[in-house]
Amino acid sequence: MDYPKMILFDYGQTIIEEEKFNRLEGLKVLLDKATKNPNNISAEELFDFYTELNIEIGREGDSKKFFYSIEVHNYCFQNYLYDYFGIEFDLTPNEMDKIFWDASAPGKPVENIGFLLNFLHEKGIRTAVISNLSYSGETLKNRINTLIPNNHFEFIIASSEYMFKKPHKKIFELALRKANLESMDVWFCGDNVIADVEGASLSGIKPIWFKGALREEKYTPMVDYIEINDWIELKKLLEE
Repeated sequence: MDYPKMILFDYGQTIIEEEKFNRLEGLKVLLDKATKNPNNISAEELFDFYTELNIEIGREGDSKKFFYSIEVHNYCFQNYLYDYFGIEFDLTPNEMDKIFWDASAPGKPVENIGFLLNFLHEKGIRTAVISNLSYSGETLKNRINTLIPNNHFEFIIASSEYMFKKPHKKIFELALRKANLESMDVWFCGDNVIADVEGASLSGIKPIWFKGALREEKYTPMVDYIEINDWIELKKLLEE
């Protein structure tokens, strides 16, 4: 089998395994750090309004609407959520992102991802990340670099910084431009059928469906793909 020149990775449940998202816990921890809360708004009240806003912008509800909507940066979302209630913080937007994210969805490296990344680096196969994420690109980079400190990712793309999210071809095209590669020279690994597998395929990139940290998936890809359940399998595949 021919080696790809680069392998792109999704973030969540692909290189980093996150615990089940606990929005209320994140809101509680962050709200405790507020310097002003003039209306004594509770985390539970914030939770309800947060959910309402998510539905309005397509983050919740119809999954198709989510995948084909434009990404809303969390800075904008936070501004509306907290300004609406007059809540203030003596924190930077990135600090707020990190506090909320760490409390709501702690993460750890997916089993054997470090081993695979070292193998790819030794073989001269370049790596990078594309993530559908509302948190800032800086927040994402910091989390990845903290949890996988010896990675050699050339770039880390958060959809929050570029409007488009997977499966839109524009975000895959951006990665190809940044890498200065053609789609035929790149593979994409991810857990989500619509965003990762079908999105990559429709952009001319070979998709790898990684199911090793998958919680559940309602769909089966409607495109050609390679399925793996452990990163060791990908290493063996590349050695054939």
